[in-house]
Amino acid sequence: MKSVVVAIMLAAAAVVGAPPASAMYYGNYDLHIPARRDFHTWIWSAVSPCIGEPDCITILTIPQPIAKAVYTHANAKLVDGHYTMTIDDPFGLRCGNIYYGPTIPTHDVYTWDANTLAGQMVSSFDAGCDGAPGGSLTYPFTLTRM
Repeated sequence: MKSVVVAIMLAAAAVVGAPPASAMYYGNYDLHIPARRDFHTWIWSAVSPCIGEPDCITILTIPQPIAKAVYTHANAKLVDGHYTMTIDDPFGLRCGNIYYGPTIPTHDVYTWDANTLAGQMVSSFDAGCDGAPGGSLTYPFTLTRM
């Protein structure tokens, strides 16, 4: 009898905790942004559904190494088969020496396909390096489930 109750509870938990149809699964993902000038690699941990928001997943961003990088969480909303997530990164644009040089805050908008896990990040900044005007840079990226 106990095993039947446990099986029913596990089945119910799987249905309640399941991601929406055509959505990425909960778990850890390796973020690949090959064109971005940064010495970090990133792990995204898709940990739970957003509180009170359908078709949304909460993601923790974990830099490797943590030095001079933002460790944060953000909500990725699923609309028409694509996720969108926004992060304000205080170290987003690296100027001069990639390890020790100055950094400029960026407003980063990540958009990716829920099935292929490929997308782009548009990084906007109010001022560029060495007094250059503000602007934005676009980087393609892919996610690989770990």
